[in-house]
Amino acid sequence: MALYRNGDGQIPAKESLAARAKGGLLFMGGFVALLAVIELVNTLMSHSLNVLFGLRPRSVDGVFDILTFPLLHANFGHLLSNALPLVIFGFLVFLSGLRVFLTALAFSWLGSGLAVWLIGGGSVTVGASGLVFGLFAFLLVRGFFNRSWWQILLSVVLFLAYGSILFGLLPLVMGFVSWQAHLGGAIGGVVAALLLRPRRRALAQPN
Repeated sequence: MALYRNGDGQIPAKESLAARAKGGLLFMGGFVALLAVIELVNTLMSHSLNVLFGLRPRSVDGVFDILTFPLLHANFGHLLSNALPLVIFGFLVFLSGLRVFLTALAFSWLGSGLAVWLIGGGSVTVGASGLVFGLFAFLLVRGFFNRSWWQILLSVVLFLAYGSILFGLLPLVMGFVSWQAHLGGAIGGVVAALLLRPRRRALAQPN
């Protein structure tokens, strides 16, 4: 049985995977619960938070909105459409460890926000769909960067199950959503997978 070592000694690797699975469920469940609380408050305030903290393209103040716009939604229907894929993709990424998850999430968040700020339309953008696309893109490509057959197999299964959402990357396919956020998030996810790929060891050491 494979082992890993922590401060208390050696623990079976399958227990580590179980701990990651539990941590992933708790983290993603807590994150979605936070989004629900924010949406409840936002609804009670007639969605005035969207005006204050939604992302406004190419505005100086809008730079700071990159940090807040994925936390807001147009309504509970909008939130629910993002919640399930966000939990699924986030959980699967979390299985690779907290560092991998936070890196993928950060690049998806930043990529989505920068894309909207740079090339977004004139309206205010809110929603976590950019994170969904970022985590999904990360899961699709990381196996090829890592040369991991099981990760490639997972990416094929995910593509067959959720590949249709990639149409959301295209302009004019769904005019009521921000394809810029989707595209930026996906690019961020790919960049994260590229940065997290295993480094090749030198083939020969100098004498």
